[in-house]
Amino acid sequence: MSRAKFGPGGNGDLFYAQGGKGTVQAPAWLREYGLDAYEFEAGNGLTAGEATLRKIGEEAKKHGIATSLHTPYFISLSGVVEEKRLKSIEYIQKSLWAAELLGANTIVIHSGSAAKISREEAMRLSCDTLAKVIEAIGDTDIKLGIETMGKVNQLGTLDEVIEQCKVDKHYVPVVDFGHMNARERGGLFTTADDYRRVFDKIALGCGDEVAKNLHCHFSKIQYTDAGEKKHLTFADSEYGPDFEPLVEAIAKEGLTPTIICESDGTMPEDALAMKKYYESLI
Repeated sequence: MSRAKFGPGGNGDLFYAQGGKGTVQAPAWLREYGLDAYEFEAGNGLTAGEATLRKIGEEAKKHGIATSLHTPYFISLSGVVEEKRLKSIEYIQKSLWAAELLGANTIVIHSGSAAKISREEAMRLSCDTLAKVIEAIGDTDIKLGIETMGKVNQLGTLDEVIEQCKVDKHYVPVVDFGHMNARERGGLFTTADDYRRVFDKIALGCGDEVAKNLHCHFSKIQYTDAGEKKHLTFADSEYGPDFEPLVEAIAKEGLTPTIICESDGTMPEDALAMKKYYESLI
């Protein structure tokens, strides 16, 4: 029976505290710790070489860890400077190269900015970039995930991400529930039905299979009127959202997402809390 998977985005403090030296060791550590997913973080740029990426991929396969890759933050799908915007295509191509070495099934791409232009123009530019990406890469088995974003002046509402994903079948939503909650300044997710509505909307826009096997990010996030400010840990009781209703929705509906925890330093511990609660329900 297929099950939801849980894991960290990058290496948490505990990994290093217990003697971890580098990401090649992460898959074995995660399996021992009780997790089954891992997102390789290339947000500040892809610096790992081919041999290292290949070795991480081999270790992930050996230990049954599902991998994904977060592409560089400086990718600019809706950039107003044409040269910079089109450079994003190369960054996505390089990310796909790395993802293949890692054995990753998904790469995660930020939706784009709407700070200096209208949202309509930002969407037009982002969809043009996404179309050009497909022209450049051809076919691939790796999903190109577009992430819901946490700042108000960014593209990345759920509706915008679904619209971007309609550019091509290779694009799928990556739902960051913490981002969505921060963008609305809290209170968005308090019940299982609140979370279920997200999956239902994706099913309508992108198909049942996409919704069932969603790639997700989860963390509690501090916010201001501008949206996302800072990632927190599950120990926070002020900002939310809480993970329990999400896990309840997943278990009840038989959904099998991969949920990557992006807490501030406590990613493995918080991911394991989600997994243990999930297992208690199924």
